[in-house]
Amino acid sequence: MNTKRLFAILTASALLVGTLAGCGGSEDASTSESGGETGTVKDVQVWATGSDNVRQTFEKLVSDFNANSEYVGTYEAKLNFILSGTGGGTLADQLVAAYKAGQTDTEFDVVDLGDDDLTKILSLTDESVLEDLDMSKIPNAEGVTAEPVAAKGKIQPYRGTTVILAYNSETVPEDEVPTTMDELVEWIKAHPGRFAYNTPGTGGAGDSFVRTSIYNFIDDDSALMSSDPKWMEQWDEGFAFLKELHPYMYKSGSSVVYPNKNQGTLDLLTQGEIDMCPNWADMVLSQRKAGTVPEKIKITTIEPSFTGSVQGIAVPSYSGNKEGGFAFIDYLLSPEAQTILVQDMAAIPLVTEGVDLTGAEELMSMDVSNFRTQALGDLVTDLNARWDEEIGTLG
Repeated sequence: MNTKRLFAILTASALLVGTLAGCGGSEDASTSESGGETGTVKDVQVWATGSDNVRQTFEKLVSDFNANSEYVGTYEAKLNFILSGTGGGTLADQLVAAYKAGQTDTEFDVVDLGDDDLTKILSLTDESVLEDLDMSKIPNAEGVTAEPVAAKGKIQPYRGTTVILAYNSETVPEDEVPTTMDELVEWIKAHPGRFAYNTPGTGGAGDSFVRTSIYNFIDDDSALMSSDPKWMEQWDEGFAFLKELHPYMYKSGSSVVYPNKNQGTLDLLTQGEIDMCPNWADMVLSQRKAGTVPEKIKITTIEPSFTGSVQGIAVPSYSGNKEGGFAFIDYLLSPEAQTILVQDMAAIPLVTEGVDLTGAEELMSMDVSNFRTQALGDLVTDLNARWDEEIGTLG
């Protein structure tokens, strides 16, 4: 096992990066069907994190990159996936640890980063943790107008995602579907026990509901994009609002229950236990397409909206194969990869020409440039802890 592989494995399991040194990108001799050597193929270590549906999609993307992309015979992608909510060090923690350890040649070749992970990494390091994007090596990025929340020129957006309001169209008449937060609150209070959001920290939909509920009471729009602790002083009104809603949430027996994970609320909605919940657009649409969520489950947006974002991908400055990292980024913006993202997880595509949107036509109405983005960095830990203490214990 080469030193660089050892570094990645130990980092993923125990964050033991400080004592490990890497070596150059691994290479394999590839052969033609007749057995002759056709050249060397360099491994590209792809790192991602998230729910299991994200893992499954990345497995398909990596497989397609290796079998069908223009980079076949030059690079071979290897997936390193960290399932969210499983304990241990996060991907962001590992990237920060590698940077602070002074690593220069690692197997973190290209990394998938959401807004929270990106802002956390930047708050603990600086933008030099990421390599400047070489746009000459990412021709498929031409025409992509979406921008990241930070580190522009360092991280490339490749898909959009947003939290929406999911509802049962058989129990919620069209003229009763909320269009604003005020209307949603009225509906919740008029239908006690028929609404739920998942515990923040276990899934992004519940996170979005809690964060937007709190930050709707803060007049400065920049607050949702800041990790400055000063904003904690303005959380009181939002937490009072969440306490007010608490008695109207979904109950099991006589106690209010906040489901675990995004899937928990979606399961309650699908089973008819509730009539409405916040959830990810891609999660609802992809499961509806697969038949595990019935057609009667529809999605809508409200004003002020829940949060949405563009997911980005970047090459760390200490990547051992930067060229391969850029190749994988370019592939993610190809029509083939964008189609996989749409069809497998109902991601909002950032490239539309040549992309198959069959079954996910609702995505075309979602403009990523109008998303209400948020990136709270380390404040998320404090916010979730306060929710656990003040809301989660109400019973």
